[in-house]
Amino acid sequence: MDPSSPPPSGEFGLIRWIRERERAGRRGGGTVLGIGDDCAILEPTPGAKLLVTTDMLMDGRHFRLDEDGAEAVGYKAMGVNVSDIAAMAGVPLAAVVSVSLPRVGAAEIARGLHAGLRRMADRFGVDLVGGDTNAWDGPLVVNVTVLGEATSRGAVLRSGARPGDVVCVTGPLGGSLFRGRHLRPEPRVKEALALHEAIPIRAMIDISDGLSSDLGHILEESGGLGAVLDLDRLPIHSDARDLAEEDGTPAYLHALNDGEDFELCVAIDRDDAILLRNLTGLHRIHPVGEIVSEPGLRLRRNDGSMEPILPAGFDHLRGVEA
Repeated sequence: MDPSSPPPSGEFGLIRWIRERERAGRRGGGTVLGIGDDCAILEPTPGAKLLVTTDMLMDGRHFRLDEDGAEAVGYKAMGVNVSDIAAMAGVPLAAVVSVSLPRVGAAEIARGLHAGLRRMADRFGVDLVGGDTNAWDGPLVVNVTVLGEATSRGAVLRSGARPGDVVCVTGPLGGSLFRGRHLRPEPRVKEALALHEAIPIRAMIDISDGLSSDLGHILEESGGLGAVLDLDRLPIHSDARDLAEEDGTPAYLHALNDGEDFELCVAIDRDDAILLRNLTGLHRIHPVGEIVSEPGLRLRRNDGSMEPILPAGFDHLRGVEA
C-alpha cells in the first residue's frame, strides 16, 4: 500500500488505512496485538507498575485547526500525554486515540492527524494500538490515552516534597503561545529517567498549566506546603521576553503562568541538588527555589523582599458555571 495515499472517507476504510500503517511501524515493547480486534493485547514487563494518562484536545480551546493544521494537532496530542509519562519518570509504551472528525474534509484531516501522532510516537517508541473514530458537524476533538511503565525505582509522585527540598525545572519557561511552541512539545522522558537513576526524586510534575499552578499541585499533594522561588534564578524563555515587549506583561509573569512549556518541575533533597552540579548529561536542571513549611507560593526578589504568587495558569473549566 502506498504510504502517501489518502485515507478512504468511510469509517472502516479509515481504520484499515491506519491499521496497515501501524503494522509497518516500529514496535515498542510489550505489544502483542494492535489494531484489528475488539481489544489490543499488551504484555507488561513482569512486576512493572502500569502508568495510564489521557488528555482531550478541542479545536478552539487547545488549538486552531484552520491555522495550525492537522499534523501539528496530532503531534501535540501525542506529546502532551508522553509528557505526563515523563512526569512520573516512566517509559511510554502504547497509545489509543479517539477522534471526532468534522464531516467536511474528514479524510484529509485524519491523514494529517495520523502523521503527527505517528511522528511523535516514533520518537519515543510508542505503538498506536487502537481507538475510535467518529464524524460530526462540530469541531475536531482528539483524545489520546498513553500507557507506560514505571522503572524498577518506581513511579515519581507529586506528593513527596519536604521542607528544605530544592525546586528545579528542566528548561526555560513562558511565552509558549507566542510563536507556536505549544504545538511542539518536547517531552522530557530522557531527562526524567536520567535524573531518576542519578538521585531520589521527591516529587515531580510536568509544566502544562504554568509553573505557578503546577508547583501548587506538588505543594497541595505534599500536605499543604509552601515554596519560595527566586526571581534571579527563574529561567525565562526568549519567547516570554519578546512577548513581554509586545504586551507589557513582565517576562517573569509569563514564565510563571503561561503554561504549555512541558518542562518538568522537580523537588529534590538539597544534598542531591549539590550532587547534580557535578553530574554530566543533566545540564538542563535549573534550581529555582525551595520548599518551605509555611503554605503558599512566594517570589523572592533580588533585594530579599517577598511577594505572594497567585496561581494564574491555565484552567480548563474557567468560565464554566457550576
